[in-house]
Amino acid sequence: MSVTATPTAKPAAAKTGGLIRSSMVYSFFTLISRVLGFARDLAITYYLGASATFAADAYNMGFSFPNLFRRIFAEGAFASAFVPAYSKALATEGEEAADLLAADAMAVLAAGAIAVTILAELSMPWLMYLIAPGFLGPKHDLAVRLTQIMMPYLPCMAIYAHLSGVLNGRNRFIFSAAAPILLNLWTLIAVWPAHNTLQAAYYASWGVIVAGVSQAALLWWGVRRSGANVDIRRPRLTPAIRALIGLAVPGAIAASGAQVNIFISSMLVSQVNGARSWLTVCDRLYMLPQSLVGVAIGVALLPRLSRHVHAGDKLGGHKAIDEAVVFSLALSLPAAAALVAMPYFLIDGLYTRGEFTHFDAQATASALLQYGWGVPAFVLAQLFNRVFFASQDTRAPMRYTLISAAVNVVAGVTLFHFVGVAGIAAATSLAAWVNVLLMLGALHRRGLYEPSAKTISRLIRVVVASAVLGGLLATASHFRPAIEGLLHGHRLGPLGPKEIVIVSLSALAAVAFPFLLFASGGLTIAEVKGALRRRPGESNKTVPGAQDLG
Repeated sequence: MSVTATPTAKPAAAKTGGLIRSSMVYSFFTLISRVLGFARDLAITYYLGASATFAADAYNMGFSFPNLFRRIFAEGAFASAFVPAYSKALATEGEEAADLLAADAMAVLAAGAIAVTILAELSMPWLMYLIAPGFLGPKHDLAVRLTQIMMPYLPCMAIYAHLSGVLNGRNRFIFSAAAPILLNLWTLIAVWPAHNTLQAAYYASWGVIVAGVSQAALLWWGVRRSGANVDIRRPRLTPAIRALIGLAVPGAIAASGAQVNIFISSMLVSQVNGARSWLTVCDRLYMLPQSLVGVAIGVALLPRLSRHVHAGDKLGGHKAIDEAVVFSLALSLPAAAALVAMPYFLIDGLYTRGEFTHFDAQATASALLQYGWGVPAFVLAQLFNRVFFASQDTRAPMRYTLISAAVNVVAGVTLFHFVGVAGIAAATSLAAWVNVLLMLGALHRRGLYEPSAKTISRLIRVVVASAVLGGLLATASHFRPAIEGLLHGHRLGPLGPKEIVIVSLSALAAVAFPFLLFASGGLTIAEVKGALRRRPGESNKTVPGAQDLG
């Protein structure tokens, strides 16, 4: 039954909550997902290791292929083109017309994802030579089988991503933020009974499929609960869908810059045994700020920017971007400082056990350090993409993504020759900064965004606070043996001295940084309260996720 638009439906769709409160709702559930994802990674590395077996590389490469598309779709590419169109339809044409657009878009998107999946399934024995040219013999064969098992995850994620866009267009963020938790839970459940490395790889792969179906089902239920009527229908290339595809295709390329660069990196290192697994472990840590901060603020920023664009409110749009940039860097710069200051401390304390050796930890830490200085760029790229998308321009960021990918290939091949796997990571960070600088220059030329003097001053203070934190963490890393020696022979449940120290140090850093930030003047308590405060005229119904929480 279709939902008919009412006079009260349009204003409800048009209202907005605080940007930072919306982001915090998203980030809260993303944090839960990342904690469970960390537990999943610990289980995978414990069973599969890295350089000691070829099963780890085969599994990680197999998962990275559908996961590349998952991140392109689920983290905002298609939604970035769809949300402004859907929000505009809600505001100007009513819910029935907007839901019809959503249903047609989902049908076309699902059909395309299924076609890609079938093509990949049939061609995977040959395609693997392209995406992992260094995989030979049994390693190649296992990677092919595991990828074929996990490929159906793609259409599930296409549906999940699209339905997330429907909910985001209605200022509902909780379901799309909570759904990734299911991937981690199902993978953990699947791998737990495994008795050997090969069995663990197969069990984990089947867990991915169960998770994909569960995630799509959860979002379907969430959309129905929101009052939207997005039904199943045959694909139709209506004029509205053609226009949406014209925006979505370049938008998908633009929003996937970091993921494309990561995938290129994995291709370049495929001939080094264990390298694909080292990069996967790095991915969990250095992509955490992007997931918690960049994606969260970006998802909340897009509907708000779209409304400013449609209303012709240029000043309001600039203020929204300033707010997003300051808060995102205030949260991502300290993470970058930690990754650069103590990479081996983190990797060894968190991962070295089971099949994951000290050699693996050292190689992974070398790459993590190089990824660390790229973290702010990964986050800013998410935000600046949203600024272009809000104006329904997806072609410009697509061009910059392709340029950054070319930089990644050239720099990656060159640096890999001289410094090995760590050079691949350095090339990825360099490409991310190139992408950000190109977008920032274009936004300035178009008059879409230029940081205010106040924003620049605050960012300098955030950098100072982060540098101080990095110095403290580097000092702690230097004296690690002495610190762990104080706890020799002590355990806290399953945690030994190294685990206790790294967890405690991370917690202390998380507590200390806000004080450093406020002391430097990067942010004030009043600004944080203001960002979280409900805006005038905003009811509980318009707080993103308020009804979901009920």
